[in-house]
Amino acid sequence: MDSRKETPGELRERLRQAELKNNPSGAFGDGVDRAGYGSFADLTGGLGWKGLGALILLLIVGYIVYKLWF
Repeated sequence: MDSRKETPGELRERLRQAELKNNPSGAFGDGVDRAGYGSFADLTGGLGWKGLGALILLLIVGYIVYKLWF
C-alpha cells in the first residue's frame, strides 16, 4: 500500500473511474452529453504536460495566422 494521503483531485478521478466502471449506461449518457458540450478535463487528461503545451502552442499559432490573414 501507498503510505501517502490521496489528494482531492486523485480522489475525484478514482471515484469517477469507479462510477464509469460500475455504471456503463450512465457513462454512455455522460459521453453523449460531453460530446455535445465538450469537456476540457477529458481533452487534457490523456495528453500530459507535453501534449497540453503543444495544444496551447498550436492554438496560439493558429490565432496569429488567423489575425494576419483575416
